[in-house]
Amino acid sequence: MNERYLYLALDLGSISFPFLFSFYPKANFSKEWKYLFPALFITAFIFIIWDEIFTQMGIWGFNARYLTGIYLGSLPLEEVLFFFFIPYACIFIYFSTLHLSKRDYFQNISKHITLVLIIFLIAVGLFNLDRWYTAVTFLALAIFLTIHQVWWKSPYMGRFYFAYLFVLIPFTIVNGILTGSFIDEEVVWYNNAENLGIRIGTIPFDDLFYNMLMLLMATTLFEYFKKKFKTA
Repeated sequence: MNERYLYLALDLGSISFPFLFSFYPKANFSKEWKYLFPALFITAFIFIIWDEIFTQMGIWGFNARYLTGIYLGSLPLEEVLFFFFIPYACIFIYFSTLHLSKRDYFQNISKHITLVLIIFLIAVGLFNLDRWYTAVTFLALAIFLTIHQVWWKSPYMGRFYFAYLFVLIPFTIVNGILTGSFIDEEVVWYNNAENLGIRIGTIPFDDLFYNMLMLLMATTLFEYFKKKFKTA
């Protein structure tokens, strides 16, 4: 494969399995598309704007060696597709866990998990206000989790955390390659002055929470539209 198509191949590989199995009769994910697609477009819109701003600020950027060369603003086409394909794949995992297990394993501790995360995120975010990626990501996720905990009292948080454990498997593979694992150079480079400077392999530690924020937003909107359309 021509290395210029690496990022595009990762995008397509991430969505291929979830898309093909979206039509499985016993758990037909395609029937959820009317709830899913509005959630994906809203989430992608927010994160693409964020991505564009941070790219222009030099907080991260992209290696032309692994790109097709098609850009929308400052962002390569592959990066734009990432914000549609990855949330699709992850909500597919979330949906699948609902069908594979009727038990909510984290139901009784989900509020405690959320509280611990909020305290941790606020502490790290406030101590790193001079690091744009860390401060924005950690504090934004802390605010979003607080809204879930205090106002919405979302009943699906335990299932979200359970599904996120499975999401971490493909996340580690895809994000690992994007950040330089198994290849000569990074596909996506980071300005370490703007993040914690901690890496899990080649993956910035901050990415775990950026990814969680993106997926929680998509899942929240997915659950919102599902409830709204079913009660309409």
